[in-house]
Amino acid sequence: MAVDIYLAKFFDTVDHDVLMEIIGRVIRDKALLALIGRDLRAGVLVGEHIEPSDMGTPPGGPLSPLLANILLNELNHELERRGHRFARYADDMVVLVKSRRAGERVMQSLTHYLEGRLKLKLNRVKSQVAKMSECGFLGVTIHRGKIRGLEKKLTAFKHRVKELTGRSWGVSMTYRLHKLGQYVRGWMGYFGISEYYRPIPELDEWLRRGVRMCYSKPWRWPRTRSATCWLWASA
Repeated sequence: MAVDIYLAKFFDTVDHDVLMEIIGRVIRDKALLALIGRDLRAGVLVGEHIEPSDMGTPPGGPLSPLLANILLNELNHELERRGHRFARYADDMVVLVKSRRAGERVMQSLTHYLEGRLKLKLNRVKSQVAKMSECGFLGVTIHRGKIRGLEKKLTAFKHRVKELTGRSWGVSMTYRLHKLGQYVRGWMGYFGISEYYRPIPELDEWLRRGVRMCYSKPWRWPRTRSATCWLWASA
C-alpha cells in the first residue's frame, strides 16, 4: 500500500515566515537573508502591473525550486524520523505502508504536519491511500513489480501528436517532422523506462498514419494519390 500525497498549488502557497525560519537556522548572514526575503516579496506581474506577493515562491524564478525544496526537506526529516519508506521529488511524493489501516493513520498525521507545521494545503480530493499500482509518481506507477507509464500520460501524448500531425497546421513538412521528432524523442527518453510494451506497436502505427495523412493532404486527385502510393509500395 502507499500514501499518495498531493499538495494544492504548492509553489503559490509557500509561507514566507516558515521558509525564512528554516533558512535562518543555517544561514546567519543577515544581508543574504534580506536578499532572499526581497526575492520572495518581489511581486508578480499581472497584466502591466506588479502585485505584491505575501506568500508563494516567485513563479519561473531560478531560486524558486531551491527554496521550495528547502521547505519540503523538513518533511523528509520528519518521515525519516518516523522510520517511513518514501520517495519525493519536489512536491510529488509517495509513502509506502504495510496496510490500508496504517496508511490512513499516516495520511492523517502527515496532513496535520503539513498543514500545521509547514502551513501547506493538502489536495484532499487527489490524495489517497491505495495500492501502488493505483498511485502515480512522476508520471509512472508500479504494476505487478514492473514500471509502466500512467494512462493519462499516454492520452496526453496522443493529444499532442494529433496537434503536431494536424492537417490544418499551415507549416512545411520539414518543420512539422522536426517538431514531431523532438517531441517523440523527448517523450520516449523519459517514458522509455516503462516495462509495459503492449501499446508501442499501436502507437507506432497510429503515428505513421498521422504522418501519411499529412503527406496526402496536397493530393487533390485520386489518380495522383494512387500513383504515389504505388511508387511507395514498390520502393
